[in-house]
Amino acid sequence: MDAPSPSVAAFWAARRLESPDLPGEVPLAWGFGATPEHADGLLALVLAGVKDGTASSRWDYEATADPLPEVGEHSVVLDGAGQPRAVIVTTDVRTVSFDQVDAEHARAEGEGDRTLDYWRASHERYWREHSEDPRRWAPDMPVVCERFRLVWPDPSDWPDPSDWPTRSEP
Repeated sequence: MDAPSPSVAAFWAARRLESPDLPGEVPLAWGFGATPEHADGLLALVLAGVKDGTASSRWDYEATADPLPEVGEHSVVLDGAGQPRAVIVTTDVRTVSFDQVDAEHARAEGEGDRTLDYWRASHERYWREHSEDPRRWAPDMPVVCERFRLVWPDPSDWPDPSDWPTRSEP
């Protein structure tokens, strides 16, 4: 595993000063989605309290050799510019086939109209376009369904994401 960036390490140190009960080791830091805009949009849903679930292709975990999430594990969530913006803790992890993801999990992901039909269409498209595994998508592919709880910030204390500074495009 790569060492955390200086900004993530500093972010984690600040969170530990506020909450010494957080783990000492800097957790994994990652952003949702495949583009900066997608990462910002999904992070906004987390901060608004709408999104408390995510789904990943188990094939992608295998292709990248990334560790699977574990219950009780903290993560630093990055925005589309790669800056740390939130801390979550995993509360549930289960692997099911794509065609067995249920409506409750689709609702927890908070995207679109929050229906299972929307979830299936958007995730099939996502994995067909962005999967790191050459198999991309299949109706019986293994999907890691993760639920989490926002630890930091307290959503009532967070500024509206529309007030975030904009990134300068290269």
